[in-house]
Amino acid sequence: MLRKSSLCTFAKAQFSAFLGGLVDYGAMILCTELLYIHYTISIVIGGIIGALVNFTVNRNWTFSGKETRARNEGILIQLLKFASMVGGSILLKSSGTFLVTEIGQIDYRMSRVLVDILVSIGFNYTLQRYWIFKKMPPNNQIR
Repeated sequence: MLRKSSLCTFAKAQFSAFLGGLVDYGAMILCTELLYIHYTISIVIGGIIGALVNFTVNRNWTFSGKETRARNEGILIQLLKFASMVGGSILLKSSGTFLVTEIGQIDYRMSRVLVDILVSIGFNYTLQRYWIFKKMPPNNQIR
């Protein structure tokens, strides 16, 4: 059973992902429709911009707290971990959107939304919660 704090963290993470996703999706549409960049490349561009929004919100609100801030790992380490997660996420989103679009003959905008939901919950949230912004137990309660 999920604890209240875990459910609250999950809800905050989904809100943060939604904000980053709006920026990401908007940049993808702008690049594809106005700049005529192929949608798979636009996903990469949007993903990087949206990731900056998502990291900032997650670090300062979603996964903030004494346990996260007090550990020895600073922002540089978190940024490096986050960047590796973003790289994997962009690869999954771009290739997944391409496959769903081309095989399923579905518009890339709809394919992207479907793939984003799966990647956001199954990949991004899991890595952020348990690896990038993992809360450390107090020194006297190491598990």
